[in-house]
Amino acid sequence: MPPVGEVAAAEARSGMVLGGGAAAAAVGGGEDAVVMQVAGAEGQDSVITINCPDQAGLGCDLCRTILEFGLRITRGDVSTDGQWCFVVFWVVPRTPSIKVRWANLKNRLMSMCPSNYPMTFYPEITQPGPSQFYLLKLFSADRKGLLHDVTHILSELELIIHRVKVSTTPDGRVIDLFFITDGMELLHTKERQEETCSMLIATLGPSISCEILLAEGFQQGFSSLPPTISEELFRLELADGDNCSRSICAEMKRVQKATINFDNTLSPAHTLLQINCADQKGLLYDILRTMKDCSIQVTYGRFWSDKKGFREVDLFIKQADGKKIIDPEKQDVLSSRLRSEMLHPLRVMIVNRGPDVELLVANPVELSGKGRPRVFYDATFALKALGICIFSAEIGRQAASERQWEVYRFLLDDSSEFPLSNSLVNRNRIVDRVRKTLLGCYN
Repeated sequence: MPPVGEVAAAEARSGMVLGGGAAAAAVGGGEDAVVMQVAGAEGQDSVITINCPDQAGLGCDLCRTILEFGLRITRGDVSTDGQWCFVVFWVVPRTPSIKVRWANLKNRLMSMCPSNYPMTFYPEITQPGPSQFYLLKLFSADRKGLLHDVTHILSELELIIHRVKVSTTPDGRVIDLFFITDGMELLHTKERQEETCSMLIATLGPSISCEILLAEGFQQGFSSLPPTISEELFRLELADGDNCSRSICAEMKRVQKATINFDNTLSPAHTLLQINCADQKGLLYDILRTMKDCSIQVTYGRFWSDKKGFREVDLFIKQADGKKIIDPEKQDVLSSRLRSEMLHPLRVMIVNRGPDVELLVANPVELSGKGRPRVFYDATFALKALGICIFSAEIGRQAASERQWEVYRFLLDDSSEFPLSNSLVNRNRIVDRVRKTLLGCYN
């Protein structure tokens, strides 16, 4: 990477960082808006290049989609002149078991690229249109880890789970009801439904029966959490001494060490924001969604990881009015928001729900209304690894701390093999395992 001073000097000379003309010449026409160079061997980086008109929060949206497909961004280079952007991501699958559908990923990224030049640098963010909900009915023999196995298949198919209801029949069979939407918007077709059921049966065995129906009248949401639980789950600051932080091991405590610096001397038009922190799953997404929600324009960005597991991020930014961020109070507000989003992007706790035990996982929702990808997948993966059965699961939205949150609720089986009712040790094991899986410490 060139020294920051050289980048700033180039910016000062040209009035922008890597203008749109250079990017367009390097990559080609509109039909090449997304170019993918897939790695030839395991462990090597694949390279994704996006060259298209710019729009508000596009970097955040691209990172969310890449995260949704189970990929980790090892390096990145982002530039824009306000009309055209040029983005390069070096990515690897987070685990060898992830089967990346590269053609589908390219199509998804292509669909996110604007077809025309925007009228202004940062137009008003539009709300996403409603997706059609479907009901997936599964009948199968009961076994541990079944919910995650189904979730894994649905994730590969780009089907998004919004609610799950699990019930057991007297003869030991399970009826699973999944309320889902389709990232490809094709589940209304017979071919897509047959593909889904065929893949479930081929993977889980012929004893599985599958049916997909329209979920008429389905509404996402659930009754609000009790005030005491809500206050603890959504508190603005999480101190190291709190229960929700005690189970973090020494390796996880690296996340708490982050430096954020602002420099207004290197560029006449932009503030340089420099971040150094421990790497974790979704870190770039968390940084860029914070920029998006705070209406901060990123003109140029470069990020990379060192061999010790730390991430360095350099962003040339300015406010929505085009001015640099010089006011110390504004810098403090943005720095505080970034620390909160980077250090605590997800909240995990276990509570009593009447006589039962419930696992809660929460993450903030973007102002655009979009939630964080793969949270349900990672939580069920962690519970499967611990051998814990899930009675029921649901996903809903709740307003707290002046923002909206996506909350995942898992009703857990209190078994003799893994007792939960009176075992603080086992509860802490669950919180620790789920949290570290969500942050990418477990593959």
